[in-house]
Amino acid sequence: MNKESITLRPLRIKDFEIVLNWSKDDLFCSANEWELNRNDDELYEWWIRCVNNKAEDFIRLGIELKGKLIGYADLANIEGHTAEIGIAIGDSSLWGKGIGYHSTLCLMNYASTKLGITVYTAETHETNTRSRKMLQNLGFEETSRHGREDYMGEESQLIQYRLVKNA
Repeated sequence: MNKESITLRPLRIKDFEIVLNWSKDDLFCSANEWELNRNDDELYEWWIRCVNNKAEDFIRLGIELKGKLIGYADLANIEGHTAEIGIAIGDSSLWGKGIGYHSTLCLMNYASTKLGITVYTAETHETNTRSRKMLQNLGFEETSRHGREDYMGEESQLIQYRLVKNA
């Protein structure tokens, strides 16, 4: 896996067919807090809201691998030079291949060059070992352990992370 094959782009309405496939992947849904067996019409309405997002403190971009949409990347709680990052790889068969790592690098590059972001925060579940390892490999440091939440059907401790990049 190399970062050159991963790009970020705006979401499109026509991406819905791919998103619909993600919604049929129980592993993806459980990991990303998506309702299982979601109604297609309700999912479509949600997708339209994602595509037409007007929030000033939130940006969601599509992640493409070799020209195919495979997930999405979020910048949330954007304030000043700080933003929270999050990614979701829609096809669970692609997990564990370094795609999340390279997607997050692309997201941070976008955030720093387009928005001047220098401080990144993230949160994941204690039991999400892939996400924790990815954040650590990117240089994030654990800052706290506040809150508990269901992850993959089991209650798990939430862990907060932070990374400061030089401007």
